[in-house]
Amino acid sequence: MSQHPSQMALSIALDRQCTLNNFYSPEGSIFEQATSILRGPLVNGQEPFVYLWGSAGSGVTHLLQGACHELLAVGKSVQYLPLDEVLEYPPQALFDSLEQTDLVCLDNLQVVAGQGEWEEGLFHLFNGIKAQGNRLLVGANTSPVHMPVELPDLKSRLTWGLSLQLPTLADEQKVLLLQFCARQRGLELADAPAQYLLSRLPRDVSQLVAALDQLDKASLQTQRRLTIPFIRQALNL
Repeated sequence: MSQHPSQMALSIALDRQCTLNNFYSPEGSIFEQATSILRGPLVNGQEPFVYLWGSAGSGVTHLLQGACHELLAVGKSVQYLPLDEVLEYPPQALFDSLEQTDLVCLDNLQVVAGQGEWEEGLFHLFNGIKAQGNRLLVGANTSPVHMPVELPDLKSRLTWGLSLQLPTLADEQKVLLLQFCARQRGLELADAPAQYLLSRLPRDVSQLVAALDQLDKASLQTQRRLTIPFIRQALNL
């Protein structure tokens, strides 16, 4: 990711698996719409400010990091900032010169809402990014209208661009997501084993995918298919 002269060194790395290519986005879904926007209008600057929101596990973080990978692939500078992980830093120093970056991704915006110093810093960052003609991608757990921001000028900035809500997947969609993720790893996950995973593990998508990663390693070591007995043994279910 990009580095700025007066910005402190941050131990934040992009997940190499969080790309737009391996994001579950079935045809005609809001997920497909979101990935299309990040690949096209965001990259080429036609839609320079995008606000994505949804509950935990809806894919907001994946898409923010995927957009970073997309811009990096065409030689642009990016900075991904999960705000929940940088709360100990002073906003003024954190945001210094950040407006010069081609794409800034701010994740978990809700954690700084209502904090005066952060809101002031974000307000100036938003203005700076717009003045530089760069791109801003924001991720949060609620809409810009319902974000509990106290600074009126920042509240208006949150509605500058396109806002998209990522819905929570129903159980049948989570089965399809697991099967999609399995194919991405070169695995075949039939309906029954996928349903078994869903019935025995927390419904949280990130935990389901983490379990699939564990099964991927176990399958590679043992050369066994993803059957229910194998899953039960590998995950101690």
